[in-house]
Amino acid sequence: MTVPPLHPELTDLGFLLGTWVGSGVGEYPTIEDFAYQETAEFTHVGKPFIAYRQKTKRAGSNEPLHAESGYFRPTTPGSMELVIVQPSGILEIHEGAIDRGELSLRSSVVLTTPTAKEVSTVERWINVEGDVMTYRLLMGAVGQPHQIHLRARLNRTG
Repeated sequence: MTVPPLHPELTDLGFLLGTWVGSGVGEYPTIEDFAYQETAEFTHVGKPFIAYRQKTKRAGSNEPLHAESGYFRPTTPGSMELVIVQPSGILEIHEGAIDRGELSLRSSVVLTTPTAKEVSTVERWINVEGDVMTYRLLMGAVGQPHQIHLRARLNRTG
């Protein structure tokens, strides 16, 4: 399969492309701290968006923990939107900034299905230096204030 040329509007986001594998840690006042393994894929099809798929499993096992997918969409130079959906019934819409290899995103809307856990705010910080991606995810959920939930370090493998 031939990969199409990168759409010109994706120039500032091209650093995300590839498959990333690594590990992270999670914490939140309502759960026990945990370690996880993650695989994230960022792809394009020649259109002005990057498709994103992610899955995690508990460190040291094959127990699945989380999955999500979405789209990174540039808006104006230095700005972007991110749409993410999770099988747990959560939809996030983010607005944010692109500054070289760093993205800072904050939810403008978080919607949940009637059976999903309550999530009110999400913030994502992604930094890429060469073939190393680090990120932090903060959230306000289940009656708790906005605070750190996840930290991870991934390496580009493809």
